[in-house]
Amino acid sequence: MSTAPTQEPTQSLPRINDPAPDFEAKSTQGQLKLSDYKGRWVVLFSHPADFTPVCTTEFVEFARRSAEFKERGAQLVGLSVDSVPAHIAWIRNIQDHFNVQIDFPVIADLDTKVAQRYGLIHPGASETATVRAVFIIDPQQKVRALIYYPMSLGRNIDEVLRALDALQTADQNACSTPANWQKGDKVVVPPPQTLDDAAKRMEDDFKSKNEVTDWYLSKRDLGQ
Repeated sequence: MSTAPTQEPTQSLPRINDPAPDFEAKSTQGQLKLSDYKGRWVVLFSHPADFTPVCTTEFVEFARRSAEFKERGAQLVGLSVDSVPAHIAWIRNIQDHFNVQIDFPVIADLDTKVAQRYGLIHPGASETATVRAVFIIDPQQKVRALIYYPMSLGRNIDEVLRALDALQTADQNACSTPANWQKGDKVVVPPPQTLDDAAKRMEDDFKSKNEVTDWYLSKRDLGQ
């Protein structure tokens, strides 16, 4: 009697606005849980391995920009499948060579439990190493943005900060942000939901307060 071949379980991938999977893990700053940061923004980012060139450049830049994340009320959390001693040795090496302090925790995910919960093991890239990924998690611990990169491509920290700024701005002002938006730029007014609202977008009163391209696309300054 033949039996169907067994299939390897697929990793779940958190989706936008899904609850961020909670976890408890060892880190360079002791035991931590994602839920410890409830009420704050979290930028969880993974790297393939310690003591690798691209990852080192990323950690240097995250460290140099750490204060900018703190100003936005965001906690940086790093992750890879290396051990705590390996993380410590790498952090000390980075401090010696680049004169920067790694002031955020780095999770040691030796059993890949956290990586599996966040879909960070991609067999096409590596059977064991985590891919480069960024998860922006809001104070209610929902996933608000996720960005994946191949192992050969280092992250742009400006873009991570831009995404965080855009999400916070949208939450605070009930708006959206256009392509290439930077903090201080005009934001997109939510689209009209009725024919009457669409008609009002073309009236002089609305145009006097907003930059109107057409009934479906308008921008405004946040000061207005």
